[in-house]
Amino acid sequence: MAFFENINLEKGMYNVAGKSFSEVLEGLDSTKNYEGTELSSLDAFERQLKRYGIKVGGKTSDRVEKFFASAGSATLFPEYVSRAVASGMDASDKTSDVVATVTKIDSLDYRPITAGSPEALEATNEGEAMPSTTIKAAANLINLKKHGRVLESSYEALRFQRLDLFTVALRQIGAMIAAAQIKDAVSALEDGDGNVSGIDFLTAEDLAYADFVTLWGELAPYKLNTVLAGTDALQKIMQLPEFKDSMAGQNFHGTGSMITPLGAKLIHVPSMDAGRIIGIDKNAALEMVQAGEIMTEADKLIDRQLERAAISVISGFSRIYPGAAAGISYAD
Repeated sequence: MAFFENINLEKGMYNVAGKSFSEVLEGLDSTKNYEGTELSSLDAFERQLKRYGIKVGGKTSDRVEKFFASAGSATLFPEYVSRAVASGMDASDKTSDVVATVTKIDSLDYRPITAGSPEALEATNEGEAMPSTTIKAAANLINLKKHGRVLESSYEALRFQRLDLFTVALRQIGAMIAAAQIKDAVSALEDGDGNVSGIDFLTAEDLAYADFVTLWGELAPYKLNTVLAGTDALQKIMQLPEFKDSMAGQNFHGTGSMITPLGAKLIHVPSMDAGRIIGIDKNAALEMVQAGEIMTEADKLIDRQLERAAISVISGFSRIYPGAAAGISYAD
């Protein structure tokens, strides 16, 4: 019998401080021990699915009730839910295109740092003091928000559903969480994060190519490598003459990708107010803070009490360098 078939799965594996269920499982059954075998492509959780013969995807995926055939396999169900939600978040993720770094914490309180804006380095003469950059803790804590959904369905209603269909529903929950997070990121830029104030938007009569040139200049010495825009702004951008040459049209019709303003990546944020665009240097503008991983009410999911089982993520955003973001407000 393979080693992974001897592991005793229990609820307490979800409550180990500082570790996710998968990390606990990997500590007991390291993937490194399977190098060169047919199981090398699976992680510890996937080996447990294999142990219990649970297939979560494809035309022949099992029904939800397969997880509850034994106490051991039922313990795997919350992790399956978390991974399906995470898959939906990854597929819809836009925050990775706008944040410079992600900080993971094990509490609900986080105080970011502030750093003086970089200046052009001038030569220092002999005997003179070199200029300094001050890095210190910010005055206020970052506002962390919880986003999630409650599964309101009984085990009896789900037991005969195929897991691939159930996964689709869970992935959509993940997509909703991802949409809420990019909305929070934009809010931190527009309204501030409690330590750094929001963007002072420049005004324009209508959105034009010249506005992107203005953003480019406004951000210097930072780089304009990302533009955030709502649906209205994106539609206007697609109609600008500078983005309607023949090659741009061929590329858009063939791949769905547009020529971007001055090489910046366009990020569609439907929740943004019409009449605004934001340009940032993604390498210096925002920090994303995550309090733990995706949280599920493991006990309820394991015990088949699915009437109200919550799935949530806690995260927040802080501005790093204020000058790394600028915006244009135009007549809607």
